[in-house]
Amino acid sequence: MAAPMELYCWASGWGLPTVDPDCLTVLTYARFTGAPLKVHKITNPWRSPSGTLPALRTKDEGILSDTHQIITHLRKQKFNADYDLSARQGADTLAFVSLLQKKLLPVLIHTFWGDAKNYVEHTRKWYAEAIPFPLNFFLPSRMQKQQLERLQVVCGENYLDSEEELEKELYREACECLTLLSQRLGRQKFFFGDSPASLDAFVFSHLAPLLKAKLPNGKLQHHLKSLQNLCNYCTAILSLYFPWDEGDPPPVVPKAAAGDGSESEEEPYKRRNQILSVLVGLAAMVGYAFLSGIISVQRQAPSQLRPRAITLEEEEEEEEE
Repeated sequence: MAAPMELYCWASGWGLPTVDPDCLTVLTYARFTGAPLKVHKITNPWRSPSGTLPALRTKDEGILSDTHQIITHLRKQKFNADYDLSARQGADTLAFVSLLQKKLLPVLIHTFWGDAKNYVEHTRKWYAEAIPFPLNFFLPSRMQKQQLERLQVVCGENYLDSEEELEKELYREACECLTLLSQRLGRQKFFFGDSPASLDAFVFSHLAPLLKAKLPNGKLQHHLKSLQNLCNYCTAILSLYFPWDEGDPPPVVPKAAAGDGSESEEEPYKRRNQILSVLVGLAAMVGYAFLSGIISVQRQAPSQLRPRAITLEEEEEEEEE
C-alpha cells in the first residue's frame, strides 16, 4: 500500500480544526473529497518540510506549499470536489474565489494582523502561547510583517493612501462581499446544492475564522453574525466534516504506546527544531549580555597580563558596570 500524502498545517484553535485560512482551505477540501492525508498539526513552521504552512508532501511532485497547487494536485489524484459541476458553475467558482481574494482577504488580514487591538490581544497572544520557546519571541512579529506585506500587494497603490480612508473602503467592500455571498447561498446547504465543492472550501476558510475568533474589535464580525444563513453554513460544515472538539479527533492510542512509526518519521524535524531553538536562545542570551554590559571585552597592556584569582566581589563589580 502506497504511503499517504502528508499535510502539515497550523494546529487547532478558536474552535476550528486549524487557525490559518490557507491551511483550513486545504484541510476542508480534503475532507470534502475524502483524500487520504496524514495530517500533522503543528505550531512551529520550521517543522514543515518547506518551512511554511500549509505544506503537502507528495510522492510525485515533492513538497507543495501553495494552496491552489495543493488542490490541483489532489484533483490529479482523482479527488475532485468539482467533478459534477457544469461549465457555468465552474465559471462562477472562479469568479467568487477571485472576489474573496480581492474583497474579503484584505480585510481579514487587516482584522487579524493590522488592527492593533486585535493583533495584541488575540492574534499575537494565541501564536505566542502556541509557538514553542524561544521562537515565540520573534515569529509572531515576523508573521505580522509578512501578512502586512501581503496586504500591500493585494491593495496595490491604494495602500499608500490615508490609512483611515483605506480601512473604511476595505470594510465597505468586505461587507458588500459578505452580503453577496449570503444572497448567493440563500437557503441552500452548499453553494451548488447538496454537495460541497471547492468554492465551499474557500468560502468556509475565509468565514469560519472571522466567525469563531474572539476579537476585541469585531465590526466586520458583527456584520457576518447578522447574516444567519452564512453562520449556519459554517456551523454545519464544522459539525459534518470536523465533528470533534476544535476539529481534532479523539486520541485512540496513547503516544507512549504508539507503534506505527509516526514518531520516527517526525524525528528529523524534532531534532532540527531542538537544535535551532538552542542556537537561537544561546545567541539571544549572548547578544543581550554584550548589549547590557554584563559581558565586555577589554584589552590590557602586556605588563598587566599576569595570572590572578577572580574573586566574587570582582565579578559583582563587572556586572554592575
